[in-house]
Amino acid sequence: MSSYLPEPSFRHDQQSHIGVLLVNLGTPEAPTPAAIRPYLRQFLSDPRVVEIPRAVWWVILNAFILPFRPKKTAAKYASVWMSEGSPLKVWTQRQSKLLKGWLGEQGHKEVLVDYAMRYGQPSIAAQMAKLKAAGCDKLLILPLYPQYSASTSATVVDEVGRVLAQYRNQPAIRTLRGFHDDAGYIKALAEQVRSYWQAKGRGNHLLISFHGVPRYTLDKGDPYHCYCRKTGRLLAEELDLAESEYTVAFQSRFGRAEWLQPYVTATLHKLGKANTGRLDVICPGFVADCLETLEEIAIEGKQDYLQAGGKEYHYIPCLNDSPLWIDSLAALTKKELSGWLLTDNTAIDNTQQCTLSRAQALGVQN
Repeated sequence: MSSYLPEPSFRHDQQSHIGVLLVNLGTPEAPTPAAIRPYLRQFLSDPRVVEIPRAVWWVILNAFILPFRPKKTAAKYASVWMSEGSPLKVWTQRQSKLLKGWLGEQGHKEVLVDYAMRYGQPSIAAQMAKLKAAGCDKLLILPLYPQYSASTSATVVDEVGRVLAQYRNQPAIRTLRGFHDDAGYIKALAEQVRSYWQAKGRGNHLLISFHGVPRYTLDKGDPYHCYCRKTGRLLAEELDLAESEYTVAFQSRFGRAEWLQPYVTATLHKLGKANTGRLDVICPGFVADCLETLEEIAIEGKQDYLQAGGKEYHYIPCLNDSPLWIDSLAALTKKELSGWLLTDNTAIDNTQQCTLSRAQALGVQN
């Protein structure tokens, strides 16, 4: 019995399309324990995310985490949930629509743009099938993680490969590894900071916070730590900050193992006790606001800083749908699509009709 998925009907006159799939981490469908439990199970079951022996981790996950954490996590999601849904999904969807519009305005009607979540919905498998059914025989996967890591970008590629293994007629695939030092991305970050400063005033110090990962990943060759450091340095240079005016730190530590340091919580306490005054915080590792930025940094981080003696705390939103970010995302996309983009859609349409005519002459029906 064939293990391949059913294929869309093939037609000789079907226009060849290029699919661009933006991929972000994922989110539950609702801020409830019932919705969060399966999302956490999928996320925390990924061996790229948790590198603990499977048998040991299975017990920890099912006996100690899934029975208790969803209720606590649901309350956190509820505190940042938007009227349209999860912030991460809302912003990612908007980025997808804006990128599609940008490419359309440039005349690239052959490019179809959509988005997926590595964990949760819409899934990578479903969105790849959707683009394939629409005639995409070339597919660009754009993980929305600026700083490459095995636990983020690599697991997206893993899932794409798993889906491709089920196809008889596979599309050509390209993937974006990362963009931690892309000039457009850095300028978009800097403009996000400057715009906030123009509207709200400027703080005494800038904290640049990245999502943390276990320390052993660096020892095993993961470049994530170095990429975060470079992004932080380039952003500081773009803003003309002296070394004493900013700090790079890592958030979201989980468990007892050592993670990348300095930790955000410890840094907030240190800066608060040092009478830093007003602290501004930005999270360049996220291109869309989500639970980790809106709840952990904007809410919990503020409490930590003020309780430690800090005077004022400002969270600077992620890039979200800022025009300069969409421009830089479009530039990244066009660069990765080099050699695939069409220059004359009319000529391509005529070519498709000629192909059908030749096929029909050989007795093919469509």
